[in-house]
Amino acid sequence: MQRINALDPETVSGKTKELFNAVQGKLGMVPNMMRTMGNSPAALNGYLSFSGALGESAIGPKLGELIALTVANANSCDYCNAAHTYIGGNLLKIDSDSIDLAKEGKSKDPQTEAALAFSRTLIAKKGNVSAQDIDSLKNAGFTEGMITEIIAHTGLNIFTNYFNNAVGIALDFPEAALIEAVAI
Repeated sequence: MQRINALDPETVSGKTKELFNAVQGKLGMVPNMMRTMGNSPAALNGYLSFSGALGESAIGPKLGELIALTVANANSCDYCNAAHTYIGGNLLKIDSDSIDLAKEGKSKDPQTEAALAFSRTLIAKKGNVSAQDIDSLKNAGFTEGMITEIIAHTGLNIFTNYFNNAVGIALDFPEAALIEAVAI
């Protein structure tokens, strides 16, 4: 059961209405996570701004989406797992094998796997990664800017995972099974 109410996009006003209109224009809907986050226009605006900026990152939207799936499964977030399974497959056209592997922090592509493994390490070590952990990304071909973006994507998704888990956001995306064995 959801512990904070999701706002109705038809009845909100002010900054929340402005933000909901922007989301509606981009996605064609206002997902429950954003409807609930809209209780604080500052939190929703912060999330949308950070997410929007990362949408222009050098690592690209597909790797960003795969990181989101890795992080969602590491943090046992049903909502984010469902949302990113849907977005990855239907909007970004990521194949189902890549989506399933990403949930475990794996990939058939060695560079992608290095990024996903690093995201899991970042979570497990609460950010206290080693020089070797960073070097593994450099050795996989990531620049320091790209490494910064991998950390940023991981952090943004930790925020949404924690928000959704704490609030108990009701699913409004098709359900997708979490891989509980990979939870950290």
